[in-house]
Amino acid sequence: MAQADIALIGLAVMGQNLILNMNDHGFVVCAYNRTVSKVHDFLKNEAKGTKVIGAESLEDMVSKLKTPRRIVLLVKAGQAVDDFIDKLVPLLQPGDIIIDGGNSEYRDTTRRCQSLKAKGLLFVGSGVSGGEEGARYGPSLMPGGHKEAWPHIKDIFQSIAAKVGTGEPCCDWVGDEGAGHFVKMVHNGIEYGDMQLICEAYHLMKDVLGMDHDEMAQAFDQWNKTELDSFLIEITANILKFKDSDGKHLLPKIRDSAGQKGTGKWTAISALEYGVPVTLIGEAVFARCLSSLKEERVLASKSLTGPQGAKFTGDKAKFLEDIRKALYASKIISYAQGFMLLRQAANEFGWSLNYGGIALMWRGGCIIRSVFLGKIKEAFDRDSNLQNLLLDDFFSNAVQDCQASWRRVVSKGVELGIPMPSFTTALSFYDGYRHAMLPANLLQAQRDYFGAHTYELLSNPGQFIHTNWTGHGGNVSSTSYNA
Repeated sequence: MAQADIALIGLAVMGQNLILNMNDHGFVVCAYNRTVSKVHDFLKNEAKGTKVIGAESLEDMVSKLKTPRRIVLLVKAGQAVDDFIDKLVPLLQPGDIIIDGGNSEYRDTTRRCQSLKAKGLLFVGSGVSGGEEGARYGPSLMPGGHKEAWPHIKDIFQSIAAKVGTGEPCCDWVGDEGAGHFVKMVHNGIEYGDMQLICEAYHLMKDVLGMDHDEMAQAFDQWNKTELDSFLIEITANILKFKDSDGKHLLPKIRDSAGQKGTGKWTAISALEYGVPVTLIGEAVFARCLSSLKEERVLASKSLTGPQGAKFTGDKAKFLEDIRKALYASKIISYAQGFMLLRQAANEFGWSLNYGGIALMWRGGCIIRSVFLGKIKEAFDRDSNLQNLLLDDFFSNAVQDCQASWRRVVSKGVELGIPMPSFTTALSFYDGYRHAMLPANLLQAQRDYFGAHTYELLSNPGQFIHTNWTGHGGNVSSTSYNA
């Protein structure tokens, strides 16, 4: 008897929480897991007293679904997704919908869209952000794929998503093929950047200003009442306050070697692939790589020296405000770069992305949720063709206001030997972006000198010429390519 509105495969924490969330909103969910005992355990414990039903097999699950059948996969990205799709295809009918809610690589989603379309099935690749808590009480959802599926899943998705403002859901249709997963990938890259920037601010507070944990926690609490109001700033304050069972702060006991799942790396690779200078996220990924060389760094610390006897002597309260402003300005650069990458991908794949809508989807429920994203939404509302966030008055004025502080922090940090890869690369990007003339003219001359790669003249862009720089080279140029 078909009674379930939707099925979900994969009963790890995220899957269980999403099922309970859907149940709370009045949808009947059928739960399935490859290890069927997990289904029984879930129904006996977490889902006890709910309308959730279980399935003993994929056939059983499909038979319990209303049409068009809607099936969410929350399994490990990669082969596992393909394996389940292969098993489901023979059981489904044209117009049925498969939704992948895992952290899949966007190209895989595009491939699956194409192969399932040929079989008459609809496929949706949806980014899901917000961790366990988000999944249970309102995640940010970023669906993309076959647009025809949207009317059939919109009600469920928007009901369970986080709400902001006057109740707008943090979920809307993103675009075709792998667009949903691409947007989720960029979200995760921005998350890497935000986290690294906060870590650099913490490093400066600790080692330049000599603040203790309670003072730092208080500073982050204060910052959370300003433009920096966000989930990551809030949890940073909580982490700094947290004490271990022995009454001492836990943070200094944690090994300073960072892990990563790969989505930040994918963002950096995409940036290189499409030629977009997403430098801050790249540096954030490399900072994690450097942190993981713990033993090597301990060894290096015994022989490599930094600035000798340099100490901070200025006004501590003023410098703390400088750090806050440097963090805000760098954050603006990071998001500007992230949206540059989204714009380039849209050109590359012919997606029509709603940038303001994406900012709204990230306003709540997800890890990078912040008040700041509302400002990005407003910027795209003012101009939907906005080339770069830095060209919007609100953001250009904000960076202008922070600029002197930002430069003081970077200068002082360099002088005192504090690594600030993301603060410094953000400032370099800003300075590069605002220069009408960069030294790449010399670079083009060098390429032409040693490899006859040709160059254009300012007076005649579009026409490539080669110069015989040495008098004994030839006049034949190499074919033009980008290296």
